[in-house]
Amino acid sequence: MGSVFSSKKNREQIEMALAKAKQIVNSNPAVVFSKTYCGYCKRVKQLFSQLNATYKVIELDEESDGDEIQMALAEWTGQRTVPNVFIGGKHIGGCDSVMEKHNEGKLVPLLADAGAIAKLSVQS
Repeated sequence: MGSVFSSKKNREQIEMALAKAKQIVNSNPAVVFSKTYCGYCKRVKQLFSQLNATYKVIELDEESDGDEIQMALAEWTGQRTVPNVFIGGKHIGGCDSVMEKHNEGKLVPLLADAGAIAKLSVQS
């Protein structure tokens, strides 16, 4: 009987974590759900810093509800791994997706459209 209660409790925790994750994503131009020891996460954070992007980092291994947030993100996005990146409220993916967009010249416009980096002013 305890397992029914604990699974209900876990479900509630994941629902709360999902609401928290969505609130963070909707309140920031760019968000990186990360873990402090993850090399792929470091690459994405370094790239965003090099681009002078404004972004929010949530280190899941330092959050009290980090495991629940990661489970909620997996349900929401279908991606279980970190980094889990959002730009302008849209799920971008992980390190490979971010680097691919950057190499194709698509990352900076995405960040600019989201307000994470200043748009280059065009002088006439």
